[in-house]
Amino acid sequence: MTGPGLTVDCLPGIIPVFPLPEVLLLPRGRLPLNIFEPRYLAMVDDALAEHRLIGMIQPCLADRRVATPALYGTGCAGRIADLEETDDGRYLIALIGVCRFRVAEELPRKDGYRRVRADWSDYTGDLCPCEDARLDRTRLLAALRRYFDSQGINADWDAVESAPDERLVTCLAMICPFGASEKQALLEAPDVPTRADMLTTLVEMAAHGGKPSCGGPSCQ
Repeated sequence: MTGPGLTVDCLPGIIPVFPLPEVLLLPRGRLPLNIFEPRYLAMVDDALAEHRLIGMIQPCLADRRVATPALYGTGCAGRIADLEETDDGRYLIALIGVCRFRVAEELPRKDGYRRVRADWSDYTGDLCPCEDARLDRTRLLAALRRYFDSQGINADWDAVESAPDERLVTCLAMICPFGASEKQALLEAPDVPTRADMLTTLVEMAAHGGKPSCGGPSCQ
């Protein structure tokens, strides 16, 4: 379920979702996951038998006493691209981001995992790679070096500097340890250029020791 001919008409109306706080998947990003809970093993089995799609979405954790927290209104579906089954019964999978979705409705659980009716209509542009991210690479990389130095993070700078703009923005947005609201704001950015500018601002703030803040969306 990838390729230049893919349209939203090819995407399913109902998808399983995997709620994880501060975890971000973006279109064309790659997200490795270690699946071990029985309900999520069942979710992967069902996805493999159907469309291979799993929606990554953040739960709202404003009240951590709630057993089943509400979900943010937007997530991103990923296609199971790799799967390895371990000797102790876990699945090691990798999702490749396909398209963002809005939660039109949460449906009854199946085998313990959550499902939603997905509305893809706002994110048709996700299905085509971004040709021009309008990324200020000099500004971003300068901030990124300061940030990584302050955190003691080693990086393959040759790989960073040679990465195409969209891939660089996607990878950094997914791996940088921002909070849930910042991750959600990056997810909901209307396009890659907006996300690139937001990411640069967040990295600059983090590099100077400030708490990243971008006025991200609140939980529904």
